[in-house]
Amino acid sequence: MKFLPVLLLLIAPLHAEAPKIFKGLLEKDVPVKASIGIVVPPPEIEKYIAKVEASARKNKEWFAEYTKASKPGAPMPFHENLGLTKEEYDDYLALWAKRDFKTAAEVVLVLRETFGKTWSLTATGEAGVISTLRYDPEKDVYRSPNGEMKRLEDIKADATSILGAWSGHEWRLEEETGLGMIKENFAVGRYDDKEFGLLVYRVQEISSEGSRLLDKSLVLRFALGKAGQLPTQPKPR
Repeated sequence: MKFLPVLLLLIAPLHAEAPKIFKGLLEKDVPVKASIGIVVPPPEIEKYIAKVEASARKNKEWFAEYTKASKPGAPMPFHENLGLTKEEYDDYLALWAKRDFKTAAEVVLVLRETFGKTWSLTATGEAGVISTLRYDPEKDVYRSPNGEMKRLEDIKADATSILGAWSGHEWRLEEETGLGMIKENFAVGRYDDKEFGLLVYRVQEISSEGSRLLDKSLVLRFALGKAGQLPTQPKPR
């Protein structure tokens, strides 16, 4: 009967509570409607972006250093080398503040407990790539087919960031391969207004020559609480 303990392990029901990182965001085995989208500002901002890009081509070294010192995903502080007057820069900020989340596709997310004391987010459609990720709450790491993503400092993005003001948790993998470098990030959190949750995923593969072999990004937004939940099918008796 030495196989009995193994058999019992395989058929034993999973019943752990959802990890703390999902508290208030997603409930175990409850499907949630989510939107894949991008955040875009009004089209009028393009004229200012074109001016900044033209200035960047003329001042490549300065622009590279100035970009490094700026907050990622947020407008750079004003400087005359940006190629904008102060009035144009202020108008640029006003347009940036009007950016909006544009939905590209609707998908379904389900938080599930998996074997090995891990958790997964099963996703449909174009978001299916995140279904391969596994969260280990004991080690606080995310595992993907590429390797193990380590926990970073918590996210506390302000209102000027590309996604707006939101807070969350983030994990990252950076690994050298025979072809170059793989970079993978996953983040989960919520907007500060508490109306929506966010999932952000990106994977890049960069060759040893610096060219991008792979670059896939996903931003998923979902309503919190009952507003985002879909009806579940009753369990068979």
